[in-house]
Amino acid sequence: MKKIILCGFLFLCIGVKSQTFKYRIVTTIESIVPGGVGRSRIIENGTEVDYTQFTTVRTKEGKEKTDKDRSDVKIDNLKESTLVNFYSFVGINFQNIASNDAMITSMLDKYSKDGWDLFNIVSGVESDSGKGDGDGIFITRFFFRKK
Repeated sequence: MKKIILCGFLFLCIGVKSQTFKYRIVTTIESIVPGGVGRSRIIENGTEVDYTQFTTVRTKEGKEKTDKDRSDVKIDNLKESTLVNFYSFVGINFQNIASNDAMITSMLDKYSKDGWDLFNIVSGVESDSGKGDGDGIFITRFFFRKK
């Protein structure tokens, strides 16, 4: 009986480890530029790439350079969904923030409905650093996976 339980446990462990996932990253960029002159978007990649085609291998003997250059890395197929900027001419615009929240929620609901699991979120800010700057973005990356 112990052998059967042990074999069953090992089978489950091996099965869980052998699962592979497909991944998807969606990025939101929300402008922190006064006067509404910035651009805010939800960006979704529409092209699959093989990163190894753009990887340089370094060894003791030297480096094996890829024959690709930066322009080869850029993709042409992407989706851009419009968001509104955080600031209007009079300052921070709370209606715009609520509107962006509604758009992002709609995107999250769509991915969930399509079977994607949201497993990580990372965000960062490059904000207005004072007089004379006036530029900034709030960027968030949503990491999804699906079996």
